[in-house]
Amino acid sequence: MNALMITWKHITSKKLSSFLSILLIAFGSAILCVLLLAAAQISSKLDRNAKDIDLVVGAKGSPLQLILSSIYYIDFPTGNIPLIEAQKIMSSPFVKRAVPLALGDNYNGTRIVGTDTNFIALYDLSLQKGQFWKEDFQTTIGADVAEVNQLKIGDSFYGAHGLTGSSDVHKAHAYKVVGILKKQDNVTDNLIMTNVASVWKMHDPKDEEKQKEPHSTVEKKTPEIQDRELTSILIQYRSPMSVVMFPRMVNATTNMQSASPAMESTRLFSLIGVGIDTLQWFAGLIMAIAGISVFVNLYNSLKERSYDLAIMRVLGASRAKLFLIVISEGIILTLIGTTLGIALGHAVVELIGHFQDNGQAKLTGLIMISGEYKLLIIGLIIGIIASLIPSFQAYRSNISSTLAKN
Repeated sequence: MNALMITWKHITSKKLSSFLSILLIAFGSAILCVLLLAAAQISSKLDRNAKDIDLVVGAKGSPLQLILSSIYYIDFPTGNIPLIEAQKIMSSPFVKRAVPLALGDNYNGTRIVGTDTNFIALYDLSLQKGQFWKEDFQTTIGADVAEVNQLKIGDSFYGAHGLTGSSDVHKAHAYKVVGILKKQDNVTDNLIMTNVASVWKMHDPKDEEKQKEPHSTVEKKTPEIQDRELTSILIQYRSPMSVVMFPRMVNATTNMQSASPAMESTRLFSLIGVGIDTLQWFAGLIMAIAGISVFVNLYNSLKERSYDLAIMRVLGASRAKLFLIVISEGIILTLIGTTLGIALGHAVVELIGHFQDNGQAKLTGLIMISGEYKLLIIGLIIGIIASLIPSFQAYRSNISSTLAKN
Protein backbone atom coordinates (compact mmCIF):
# COMPACT_ATOMS: atom_id res chain seq x y z
CA MET A 1 0.00 0.00 0.00
CA ASN A 2 1.54 3.35 -1.00
CA ALA A 3 1.86 6.44 1.24
CA LEU A 4 -1.08 8.34 -0.25
CA MET A 5 -3.42 5.39 0.18
CA ILE A 6 -2.38 5.01 3.82
CA THR A 7 -2.92 8.75 4.35
CA TRP A 8 -6.38 8.65 2.79
CA LYS A 9 -7.39 5.65 4.90
CA HIS A 10 -6.40 7.55 8.03
CA ILE A 11 -8.29 10.70 6.98
CA THR A 12 -11.48 8.72 6.40
CA SER A 13 -11.08 6.89 9.70
CA LYS A 14 -11.14 10.24 11.58
CA LYS A 15 -14.26 11.57 9.91
CA LEU A 16 -15.30 14.21 12.47
CA SER A 17 -11.91 15.84 13.01
CA SER A 18 -11.13 15.73 9.28
CA PHE A 19 -14.54 17.21 8.45
CA LEU A 20 -14.09 20.11 10.90
CA SER A 21 -10.65 20.95 9.52
CA ILE A 22 -11.93 20.87 5.95
CA LEU A 23 -14.98 22.94 6.92
CA LEU A 24 -12.89 25.73 8.46
CA ILE A 25 -10.59 25.88 5.46
CA ALA A 26 -13.53 25.81 3.03
CA PHE A 27 -15.31 28.61 4.89
CA GLY A 28 -12.27 30.91 4.84
CA SER A 29 -11.52 30.08 1.18
CA ALA A 30 -15.15 30.74 0.19
CA ILE A 31 -15.13 34.21 1.76
CA LEU A 32 -11.85 35.09 0.02
CA CYS A 33 -13.15 33.70 -3.28
CA VAL A 34 -16.37 35.76 -3.07
CA LEU A 35 -14.35 38.90 -2.36
CA LEU A 36 -11.93 38.23 -5.21
CA LEU A 37 -14.71 37.57 -7.72
CA ALA A 38 -16.80 40.57 -6.65
CA ALA A 39 -13.83 42.97 -6.59
CA ALA A 40 -12.55 41.80 -9.99
CA GLN A 41 -15.96 42.10 -11.66
CA ILE A 42 -16.78 45.48 -10.11
CA SER A 43 -13.38 46.86 -11.10
CA SER A 44 -13.75 45.48 -14.64
CA LYS A 45 -17.24 46.95 -15.02
CA LEU A 46 -16.09 50.34 -13.76
CA ASP A 47 -13.25 50.37 -16.30
CA ARG A 48 -15.28 49.12 -19.28
CA ASN A 49 -18.29 51.39 -18.77
CA ALA A 50 -16.24 54.54 -18.22
CA LYS A 51 -13.89 53.83 -21.13
CA ASP A 52 -13.37 56.85 -23.45
CA ILE A 53 -15.52 59.14 -21.25
CA ASP A 54 -13.39 61.99 -19.94
CA LEU A 55 -16.01 64.02 -18.11
CA VAL A 56 -19.70 64.09 -17.20
CA VAL A 57 -21.58 67.40 -16.95
CA GLY A 58 -24.90 67.60 -15.11
CA ALA A 59 -26.90 69.38 -12.43
CA LYS A 60 -25.09 70.38 -9.26
CA GLY A 61 -25.05 67.84 -6.47
CA SER A 62 -22.93 64.82 -5.65
CA PRO A 63 -20.26 64.18 -8.32
CA LEU A 64 -20.31 60.47 -7.47
CA GLN A 65 -24.09 60.35 -7.87
CA LEU A 66 -23.74 62.05 -11.26
CA ILE A 67 -21.25 59.41 -12.40
CA LEU A 68 -23.33 56.52 -11.05
CA SER A 69 -26.49 57.75 -12.78
CA SER A 70 -24.98 58.81 -16.12
CA ILE A 71 -22.37 56.10 -16.75
CA TYR A 72 -23.38 53.11 -14.64
CA TYR A 73 -27.15 53.80 -14.45
CA ILE A 74 -27.38 52.61 -10.84
CA ASP A 75 -28.47 55.79 -9.08
CA PHE A 76 -30.91 58.67 -9.50
CA PRO A 77 -29.72 61.72 -11.46
CA THR A 78 -28.74 64.88 -9.59
CA GLY A 79 -31.39 66.78 -11.59
CA ASN A 80 -31.79 68.25 -15.07
CA ILE A 81 -29.92 70.96 -16.95
CA PRO A 82 -31.45 73.49 -19.42
CA LEU A 83 -30.99 72.54 -23.07
CA ILE A 84 -29.75 76.06 -23.93
CA GLU A 85 -26.94 75.81 -21.37
CA ALA A 86 -26.15 72.25 -22.43
CA GLN A 87 -25.79 73.29 -26.07
CA LYS A 88 -23.19 75.90 -25.09
CA ILE A 89 -21.20 73.22 -23.31
CA MET A 90 -21.47 70.77 -26.23
CA SER A 91 -20.27 73.39 -28.72
CA SER A 92 -17.22 74.35 -26.65
CA PRO A 93 -13.85 74.28 -28.49
CA PHE A 94 -12.53 72.07 -25.67
CA VAL A 95 -14.99 69.30 -26.60
CA LYS A 96 -14.30 66.65 -29.23
CA ARG A 97 -17.53 64.70 -28.73
CA ALA A 98 -20.56 65.44 -26.55
CA VAL A 99 -23.26 62.86 -25.89
CA PRO A 100 -26.56 64.17 -24.49
CA LEU A 101 -28.54 61.97 -22.10
CA ALA A 102 -32.23 62.29 -21.23
CA LEU A 103 -33.28 59.91 -18.47
CA GLY A 104 -36.46 59.48 -16.48
CA ASP A 105 -38.26 56.32 -17.61
CA ASN A 106 -37.81 52.58 -17.43
CA TYR A 107 -39.28 49.37 -18.78
CA ASN A 108 -39.37 46.51 -16.25
CA GLY A 109 -36.49 48.16 -14.39
CA THR A 110 -34.39 48.73 -17.53
CA ARG A 111 -33.37 52.34 -18.12
CA ILE A 112 -34.70 54.10 -21.22
CA VAL A 113 -31.99 56.45 -22.45
CA GLY A 114 -32.70 59.35 -24.78
CA THR A 115 -29.55 60.21 -26.73
CA ASP A 116 -28.15 60.70 -30.26
CA THR A 117 -25.79 58.99 -32.69
CA ASN A 118 -22.75 60.16 -30.71
CA PHE A 119 -23.74 57.54 -28.16
CA ILE A 120 -23.29 54.85 -30.83
CA ALA A 121 -19.81 56.12 -31.69
CA LEU A 122 -18.79 56.54 -28.03
CA TYR A 123 -19.48 52.89 -27.17
CA ASP A 124 -18.67 51.57 -30.66
CA LEU A 125 -22.02 49.79 -30.79
CA SER A 126 -22.83 47.16 -33.39
CA LEU A 127 -26.10 45.52 -34.32
CA GLN A 128 -27.17 41.92 -33.99
CA LYS A 129 -30.46 42.56 -35.80
CA GLY A 130 -32.41 45.49 -37.23
CA GLN A 131 -31.19 49.09 -37.19
CA PHE A 132 -30.44 51.98 -34.89
CA TRP A 133 -33.25 54.29 -33.82
CA LYS A 134 -34.08 57.10 -36.28
CA GLU A 135 -37.61 58.30 -35.66
CA ASP A 136 -39.42 59.23 -32.46
CA PHE A 137 -40.33 56.27 -30.21
CA GLN A 138 -38.09 53.87 -32.11
CA THR A 139 -35.72 51.98 -29.83
CA THR A 140 -32.56 49.92 -30.14
CA ILE A 141 -32.18 47.60 -27.17
CA GLY A 142 -29.25 45.83 -25.51
CA ALA A 143 -28.70 42.10 -25.94
CA ASP A 144 -29.56 41.32 -22.31
CA VAL A 145 -32.72 43.44 -22.49
CA ALA A 146 -33.94 41.45 -25.48
CA GLU A 147 -33.16 38.13 -23.79
CA VAL A 148 -34.62 38.92 -20.36
CA ASN A 149 -37.78 40.63 -21.64
CA GLN A 150 -38.26 38.35 -24.68
CA LEU A 151 -38.36 41.34 -27.03
CA LYS A 152 -37.80 41.06 -30.77
CA ILE A 153 -37.80 43.37 -33.78
CA GLY A 154 -41.23 44.94 -34.28
CA ASP A 155 -42.41 44.49 -30.68
CA SER A 156 -43.95 47.44 -28.85
CA PHE A 157 -43.91 48.31 -25.16
CA TYR A 158 -44.82 51.15 -22.81
CA GLY A 159 -42.33 52.92 -20.62
CA ALA A 160 -43.04 53.79 -16.99
CA HIS A 161 -42.11 57.00 -15.21
CA GLY A 162 -39.16 56.77 -12.85
CA LEU A 163 -35.96 54.78 -12.97
CA THR A 164 -37.52 51.72 -11.31
CA GLY A 165 -41.04 50.37 -10.89
CA SER A 166 -44.00 50.31 -13.26
CA SER A 167 -46.78 52.03 -11.34
CA ASP A 168 -46.94 55.11 -13.62
CA VAL A 169 -47.03 53.77 -17.19
CA HIS A 170 -47.01 56.21 -20.12
CA LYS A 171 -49.89 54.97 -22.28
CA ALA A 172 -49.84 57.99 -24.64
CA HIS A 173 -47.02 56.58 -26.74
CA ALA A 174 -45.65 53.08 -27.28
CA TYR A 175 -41.99 52.43 -28.00
CA LYS A 176 -41.16 50.15 -30.90
CA VAL A 177 -38.12 47.88 -31.11
CA VAL A 178 -36.27 48.45 -34.39
CA GLY A 179 -32.87 47.04 -33.45
CA ILE A 180 -31.06 44.69 -31.07
CA LEU A 181 -27.39 45.22 -30.22
CA LYS A 182 -24.72 42.57 -30.28
CA LYS A 183 -23.40 41.62 -26.85
CA GLN A 184 -21.13 44.51 -25.89
CA ASP A 185 -20.01 43.38 -22.42
CA ASN A 186 -20.67 46.83 -21.02
CA VAL A 187 -23.54 48.90 -19.66
CA THR A 188 -25.31 49.09 -23.04
CA ASP A 189 -26.29 45.41 -22.81
CA ASN A 190 -28.87 46.52 -20.23
CA LEU A 191 -30.16 49.73 -21.82
CA ILE A 192 -33.01 50.78 -24.10
CA MET A 193 -31.88 53.59 -26.43
CA THR A 194 -34.04 56.09 -28.26
CA ASN A 195 -33.76 59.71 -29.37
CA VAL A 196 -33.99 62.63 -26.94
CA ALA A 197 -37.17 63.94 -28.56
CA SER A 198 -39.01 60.74 -27.62
CA VAL A 199 -38.24 61.27 -23.95
CA TRP A 200 -39.40 64.90 -24.16
CA LYS A 201 -42.64 63.96 -25.91
CA MET A 202 -43.29 61.10 -23.54
CA HIS A 203 -43.42 63.61 -20.71
CA ASP A 204 -45.42 66.16 -22.66
CA PRO A 205 -48.67 64.56 -23.97
CA LYS A 206 -49.75 67.85 -25.55
CA ASP A 207 -46.62 68.12 -27.62
CA GLU A 208 -48.25 66.84 -30.80
CA GLU A 209 -51.11 69.33 -30.49
CA LYS A 210 -48.56 72.11 -30.03
CA GLN A 211 -46.77 71.06 -33.18
CA LYS A 212 -50.01 71.25 -35.18
CA GLU A 213 -50.72 74.87 -34.18
CA PRO A 214 -49.87 77.44 -36.89
CA HIS A 215 -46.73 79.23 -35.66
CA SER A 216 -43.74 80.60 -37.47
CA THR A 217 -40.49 78.68 -37.20
CA VAL A 218 -38.97 81.18 -34.76
CA GLU A 219 -42.11 81.34 -32.58
CA LYS A 220 -42.24 77.56 -32.50
CA LYS A 221 -38.60 76.77 -31.67
CA THR A 222 -37.83 79.42 -29.09
CA PRO A 223 -40.21 78.33 -26.32
CA GLU A 224 -39.50 74.67 -27.16
CA ILE A 225 -35.76 75.08 -26.59
CA GLN A 226 -36.29 77.17 -23.49
CA ASP A 227 -38.51 74.53 -21.91
CA ARG A 228 -36.38 71.52 -22.83
CA GLU A 229 -33.91 69.89 -20.47
CA LEU A 230 -31.27 67.18 -20.51
CA THR A 231 -30.15 64.98 -17.66
CA SER A 232 -26.41 65.10 -18.36
CA ILE A 233 -23.72 65.19 -21.04
CA LEU A 234 -20.90 62.72 -21.60
CA ILE A 235 -17.76 64.52 -22.78
CA GLN A 236 -14.66 63.53 -24.72
CA TYR A 237 -11.84 66.08 -24.67
CA ARG A 238 -10.37 67.57 -27.80
CA SER A 239 -6.87 68.09 -26.40
CA PRO A 240 -4.80 67.67 -23.22
CA MET A 241 -5.42 71.37 -22.49
CA SER A 242 -9.10 70.55 -22.00
CA VAL A 243 -8.29 68.41 -18.94
CA VAL A 244 -7.15 71.51 -17.06
CA MET A 245 -9.40 74.20 -18.47
CA PHE A 246 -12.78 72.68 -19.21
CA PRO A 247 -13.86 71.27 -15.78
CA ARG A 248 -12.91 74.55 -14.09
CA MET A 249 -14.84 76.53 -16.66
CA VAL A 250 -17.99 74.42 -16.16
CA ASN A 251 -17.85 74.59 -12.36
CA ALA A 252 -17.00 78.28 -12.15
CA THR A 253 -19.09 79.87 -14.91
CA THR A 254 -22.28 77.75 -15.06
CA ASN A 255 -24.96 76.37 -12.76
CA MET A 256 -23.80 72.88 -13.68
CA GLN A 257 -21.08 70.62 -12.30
CA SER A 258 -18.45 68.47 -13.95
CA ALA A 259 -17.35 65.10 -12.61
CA SER A 260 -14.41 62.95 -13.71
CA PRO A 261 -15.29 59.25 -14.12
CA ALA A 262 -11.70 58.23 -13.38
CA MET A 263 -11.56 60.15 -10.10
CA GLU A 264 -15.03 59.21 -8.89
CA SER A 265 -14.63 55.55 -9.86
CA THR A 266 -11.37 55.42 -7.91
CA ARG A 267 -13.11 57.06 -4.97
CA LEU A 268 -15.99 54.59 -5.20
CA PHE A 269 -13.69 51.60 -5.34
CA SER A 270 -11.64 52.90 -2.41
CA LEU A 271 -14.83 53.09 -0.35
CA ILE A 272 -15.76 49.55 -1.35
CA GLY A 273 -12.18 48.49 -0.67
CA VAL A 274 -12.43 49.35 3.04
CA GLY A 275 -15.14 46.74 3.53
CA ILE A 276 -13.34 44.24 1.29
CA ASP A 277 -10.08 44.62 3.24
CA THR A 278 -11.90 44.05 6.54
CA LEU A 279 -13.54 40.87 5.23
CA GLN A 280 -10.23 39.67 3.80
CA TRP A 281 -8.60 39.97 7.23
CA PHE A 282 -11.54 38.08 8.71
CA ALA A 283 -11.22 35.32 6.10
CA GLY A 284 -7.46 35.22 6.67
CA LEU A 285 -8.06 34.74 10.40
CA ILE A 286 -10.39 31.83 9.66
CA MET A 287 -7.74 30.26 7.40
CA ALA A 288 -5.14 30.66 10.18
CA ILE A 289 -7.49 29.00 12.68
CA ALA A 290 -8.03 26.24 10.14
CA GLY A 291 -4.26 25.75 9.90
CA ILE A 292 -4.03 25.46 13.68
CA SER A 293 -6.90 22.95 13.60
CA VAL A 294 -5.03 20.82 11.06
CA PHE A 295 -1.86 21.03 13.19
CA VAL A 296 -3.68 19.95 16.36
CA ASN A 297 -5.43 17.17 14.45
CA LEU A 298 -2.14 15.81 13.09
CA TYR A 299 -0.28 16.26 16.37
CA ASN A 300 -2.86 14.34 18.36
CA SER A 301 -3.16 11.79 15.60
CA LEU A 302 0.60 11.24 15.66
CA LYS A 303 0.49 10.23 19.32
CA GLU A 304 -2.25 7.71 18.58
CA ARG A 305 -0.41 6.34 15.54
CA SER A 306 3.10 6.21 16.98
CA TYR A 307 2.94 2.44 17.49
CA ASP A 308 1.58 1.87 13.95
CA LEU A 309 4.34 4.05 12.48
CA ALA A 310 6.96 2.12 14.48
CA ILE A 311 5.61 -1.18 13.13
CA MET A 312 5.84 0.27 9.60
CA ARG A 313 9.51 1.07 10.24
CA VAL A 314 10.14 -2.51 11.41
CA LEU A 315 8.47 -3.78 8.23
CA GLY A 316 10.84 -1.73 6.10
CA ALA A 317 9.30 1.73 5.71
CA SER A 318 11.91 4.48 5.61
CA ARG A 319 11.94 7.65 7.73
CA ALA A 320 11.20 9.62 4.54
CA LYS A 321 8.08 7.57 3.89
CA LEU A 322 6.75 8.26 7.38
CA PHE A 323 7.48 11.94 6.88
CA LEU A 324 5.59 11.83 3.55
CA ILE A 325 2.58 10.05 5.09
CA VAL A 326 2.10 12.68 7.80
CA ILE A 327 2.76 15.79 5.71
CA SER A 328 0.57 14.55 2.85
CA GLU A 329 -2.34 14.28 5.28
CA GLY A 330 -2.17 18.00 6.07
CA ILE A 331 -1.76 18.90 2.41
CA ILE A 332 -4.73 16.74 1.35
CA LEU A 333 -6.99 18.22 4.05
CA THR A 334 -6.17 21.82 3.13
CA LEU A 335 -6.37 21.28 -0.63
CA ILE A 336 -9.78 19.58 -0.31
CA GLY A 337 -10.99 22.43 1.90
CA THR A 338 -9.62 25.11 -0.42
CA THR A 339 -11.12 23.48 -3.52
CA LEU A 340 -14.52 23.12 -1.87
CA GLY A 341 -14.27 26.72 -0.65
CA ILE A 342 -13.60 28.03 -4.16
CA ALA A 343 -16.55 26.04 -5.51
CA LEU A 344 -18.75 27.39 -2.71
CA GLY A 345 -17.56 30.94 -3.39
CA HIS A 346 -18.56 30.67 -7.06
CA ALA A 347 -21.97 29.30 -6.08
CA VAL A 348 -22.53 32.17 -3.63
CA VAL A 349 -21.59 34.84 -6.19
CA GLU A 350 -23.85 33.24 -8.80
CA LEU A 351 -26.69 33.19 -6.26
CA ILE A 352 -26.11 36.87 -5.42
CA GLY A 353 -26.17 37.73 -9.14
CA HIS A 354 -29.40 35.77 -9.60
CA PHE A 355 -31.20 37.93 -7.04
CA GLN A 356 -29.74 41.26 -8.16
CA ASP A 357 -32.36 43.58 -9.64
CA ASN A 358 -29.97 45.96 -11.38
CA GLY A 359 -28.40 44.45 -14.47
CA GLN A 360 -25.63 47.06 -14.57
CA ALA A 361 -23.94 45.72 -11.43
CA LYS A 362 -24.89 42.07 -11.92
CA LEU A 363 -22.30 39.58 -10.70
CA THR A 364 -21.69 36.08 -12.00
CA GLY A 365 -19.98 33.07 -10.52
CA LEU A 366 -19.41 31.47 -13.93
CA ILE A 367 -15.97 32.99 -14.48
CA MET A 368 -12.48 32.15 -13.24
CA ILE A 369 -9.89 34.76 -12.24
CA SER A 370 -6.15 34.45 -11.71
CA GLY A 371 -6.42 35.23 -7.99
CA GLU A 372 -8.12 31.89 -7.40
CA TYR A 373 -4.91 30.02 -8.16
CA LYS A 374 -3.30 31.97 -5.34
CA LEU A 375 -5.96 30.57 -3.01
CA LEU A 376 -4.89 27.03 -3.92
CA ILE A 377 -1.26 27.94 -3.29
CA ILE A 378 -2.21 29.49 0.08
CA GLY A 379 -4.08 26.28 0.97
CA LEU A 380 -1.02 24.22 0.00
CA ILE A 381 1.28 26.40 2.14
CA ILE A 382 -1.06 26.20 5.14
CA GLY A 383 -1.15 22.42 4.81
CA ILE A 384 2.64 22.17 4.65
CA ILE A 385 3.23 24.53 7.59
CA ALA A 386 0.60 22.82 9.75
CA SER A 387 2.15 19.42 8.99
CA LEU A 388 5.85 20.20 9.43
CA ILE A 389 6.23 19.64 13.19
CA PRO A 390 4.20 16.38 13.29
CA SER A 391 6.05 15.19 10.16
CA PHE A 392 9.49 15.82 11.67
CA GLN A 393 8.40 14.07 14.86
CA ALA A 394 7.39 11.05 12.81
CA TYR A 395 10.71 11.24 10.95
CA ARG A 396 12.78 11.36 14.16
CA SER A 397 10.75 8.81 16.14
CA ASN A 398 12.72 6.10 17.93
CA ILE A 399 11.47 2.62 17.03
CA SER A 400 12.75 0.75 20.05
CA SER A 401 11.46 3.22 22.65
CA THR A 402 8.06 3.43 20.98
CA LEU A 403 7.68 -0.37 20.88
CA ALA A 404 8.92 -0.68 24.45
CA LYS A 405 6.24 1.72 25.70
CA ASN A 406 3.53 -0.34 24.01
